[in-house]
Amino acid sequence: MEVDRSMLVSQKRINVIDALRGFSLLGVILIHMMQKFGYLSDNIIEGARYPMFDTIIQLLETHVIAGRFITIFSFLFGLSFFIQMDRASKRGVDFRGRFLWRMVILFVIGIVGTTFAYMDILTLYAFYGIILVLLFPLRNWVLITLTSLILFGLPLMSMVGFDNITFNETITLNQPSDANVVDRETLNTTTNEDVLITNSSFIESAKDNLFVKTKEKLNFQFRKSSIGYIVLALFILGFVVGRTGFFEKVNIKRRKNYILLISFFIVSVVTKLLGRLVAPENTTDIFLLVSQGLKVPISSIIALTLNDLSMLFQSGVLAMGFIVLYQTKFLGKYLDLLSPYGRMGLTNYEAQNVVGAILFSSWGLGSFFGGLGITELFFLGLIIYAIQIIASKQWLRHFLYGPLEWLWRSGTYMKWQSFKRKKTIINI
Repeated sequence: MEVDRSMLVSQKRINVIDALRGFSLLGVILIHMMQKFGYLSDNIIEGARYPMFDTIIQLLETHVIAGRFITIFSFLFGLSFFIQMDRASKRGVDFRGRFLWRMVILFVIGIVGTTFAYMDILTLYAFYGIILVLLFPLRNWVLITLTSLILFGLPLMSMVGFDNITFNETITLNQPSDANVVDRETLNTTTNEDVLITNSSFIESAKDNLFVKTKEKLNFQFRKSSIGYIVLALFILGFVVGRTGFFEKVNIKRRKNYILLISFFIVSVVTKLLGRLVAPENTTDIFLLVSQGLKVPISSIIALTLNDLSMLFQSGVLAMGFIVLYQTKFLGKYLDLLSPYGRMGLTNYEAQNVVGAILFSSWGLGSFFGGLGITELFFLGLIIYAIQIIASKQWLRHFLYGPLEWLWRSGTYMKWQSFKRKKTIINI
């Protein structure tokens, strides 16, 4: 009997993880598309052409998409780290050294991706991957404690400065906060002053992304918000969840999935309400307070932490909701179409950045696509995503890995890996 050997290997994969990764990349491309992949254009059309749709999509962006899908993507990286380490240990192989080299390669891939879109996060992922190797020997309770300290605001308080925290709730800004509010739900830190030179070349754009906007991105992630630290917590959390064997049992304990879905939803609502109760005013002004040399009310820090936690649990709702639907007979077969997409997650993520740069940069097609409104950008993102789904499925019919996955794997083992699918005869 003729059997596709690669299919035997793929059976070891947990398809729901691949599908969930593919699902997370839907939100990533949509938020990046609506942010025009970090490129701004002087050809932006003023006035909404589709006011009703614009309003709906903006609500989706704020309350469903922004910050939620990238959270799932980050969590799955930590989970994948555990899977690789676990499978290597079962073969009696210490994979830590190999994984460190693997992160070096990922960093290089991230650098290349950043030349197209400064919003590329792979360089940060590579750095955190190295930290995971260092944390690998620690017990779960230590990792959970570390994660809790991050999620419950310790980095945020450190950034503000413990001496700058006050219990006085009457602090006022020296100027209206609306003009300076920090958008914590996106990584787009560019302003009108940061617009690329109208006629800049790819080289000029790449330099700007690498040396100017990357610095702004890191400054935003680690000094003006706690996003960078939260990503690390998600990596660790994904690693811990991997140790519990949750995804190996996800198809068996379906009742638990429903319980987690409902629990995540309840906690997300409660933490959101508590955040508003603690500090009804806009809490994103705390860094503006610090910049003005003013004290920061403890209530603002607590509220901001609660909002971050609420967003994380909202991501949990999306992830568990997807898993529950994936396990249904009717929708499962359709959602499984995302598995090939997720298996090529690295390739598809970087392809998104390249396409985004071509569409919105001044050296590309920015003069046309830069003028699209949020509704048009949203549906354009869906179209690109659909094309990638089809392309991924077709690609994996002929090849074992996505192009970047194959290159990454070959670099990891310092040897060209098998690429094309081969047929072999197995007597059954």
